[in-house]
Amino acid sequence: MMNYQINHIEELVSPLIADQDFPHSLVLDLIECRIEVKSNSRPLIGKLETYFHAFLSDTRNSDVTVLALESTNLELRVPFEVKQPDPGKTKIKEEFIDLFGGRVIRKRLTGMTFIFGGELNLAVGRCFDNANQVINFVNNRFIAKLLNQNALLGHSAAVKWGNRGMAMAGFSGMGKSTLALQMMSLGASYVSNDRLLIQPLYEGLRMYGVPKLPRINPGTAMNNKDLHGVLSAEDLDRFSQLPKEELWDLEYKHDVFIDECFGKGKFELEGWVDVLVILNWERNNQPLVIEEVKLDQRRDLLRAFMKEPGLFYVPGTIPPDLSAEAYIKAFERVKVMEFSGGADSEAAARVCVELLEKPKG
Repeated sequence: MMNYQINHIEELVSPLIADQDFPHSLVLDLIECRIEVKSNSRPLIGKLETYFHAFLSDTRNSDVTVLALESTNLELRVPFEVKQPDPGKTKIKEEFIDLFGGRVIRKRLTGMTFIFGGELNLAVGRCFDNANQVINFVNNRFIAKLLNQNALLGHSAAVKWGNRGMAMAGFSGMGKSTLALQMMSLGASYVSNDRLLIQPLYEGLRMYGVPKLPRINPGTAMNNKDLHGVLSAEDLDRFSQLPKEELWDLEYKHDVFIDECFGKGKFELEGWVDVLVILNWERNNQPLVIEEVKLDQRRDLLRAFMKEPGLFYVPGTIPPDLSAEAYIKAFERVKVMEFSGGADSEAAARVCVELLEKPKG
C-alpha cells in the first residue's frame, strides 16, 4: 500500500513501472492517429486484438502510447475526490485526484486505476478481467487527442451512405444503436456507436467515430435478422417466445462485431455529417412523426447530442469551446430532423436512407 504524500504524477508512476517490462503490444490506426498499447500480459493483448481487429496496424510507429500493467489493484492512501453521478443516476462509480503533471482515477467497483498526463497513459490492476475498462481508456485517449484539435464531443451514433453521413442522437434508451444497425441492414457503413466527434471545416462538418463496438439488448438483436448471429441458438429460441414489450426491457448486452454481421470494411471512422437525426420518440402504437427543426430554436433537442468529456479528459492550456453556441454553429449547414411519436426503427431507417439519398440543397 502506498501511504505517503504524493505531489507529482511521476512520484506515483516511477516505482510502478521502474522494473516492469511491457513486451506485448499492438498498434491501432485511427484516423491519422496511431495508438500503441503495451502490456506485461499477453492474454490482455490477445483480447484487445480480437476487439480492435478492424483497426490493427503493422507499423510500430505511434502518436500515443498506453501502458496496461496487469497486477494486483493499487491501494493508494491519497485524498481522492468522489465523481458525483451524472443527472438521473445515483451510483458513485469513480473517484479521482489531480496531481502536478496529471490525473489519477480509480474505479470503485473493479479497483482499476488509470493515471494519465502529458505523454503518460497507464492502466493498473486486473486489466484482463476488466478489459472493457482498458478499451474505454484507449478510446478516451483518442477522444482527448481530437478534443485538443478543436473537435466537439457528441452522444451519438453515426453511419455513412456512400459519401454522405448521418449522426443519430437521442436521450438515453431512445435506440440510437438500434436505428444505426437497421440502416446497416439496408447497406449503410458504420461510423460510431455512442460517442461521435465533430469538427467544422471549410468543406462541411466532419465526423470521427470511436472504435467501440455497439452493445445491444435482445430486443435489438431479435428485430434485425443480421444480428441473430450474436445470440446463441438457445437464446434465439427463448427470446422468440417472449412478448415484445418484455423483450425490449431485457438488460442482457451483447457486443456486435460489425464485420461478422455485415461484412468486412463496413466499420469506417470518418465522414461528413449531412443530416442529424434526433430521436425523441416513445415505444407506443402512435405513428412516427418526422419534422425538420432548427437547433437554435430547439435547444432542448440539442442537449441530446451534447456530451461532456468527463473525467478522462483534462483540457490543455486553451480549453475547447464546448458551449451550446459552439454546437449550434457546428450544425448550421446540416439538416436536423426530429423523430417523435411512436418508435419504429425499421420505418425510421428507410426514411433516413431517403434523407441521405436526396441531393443537397
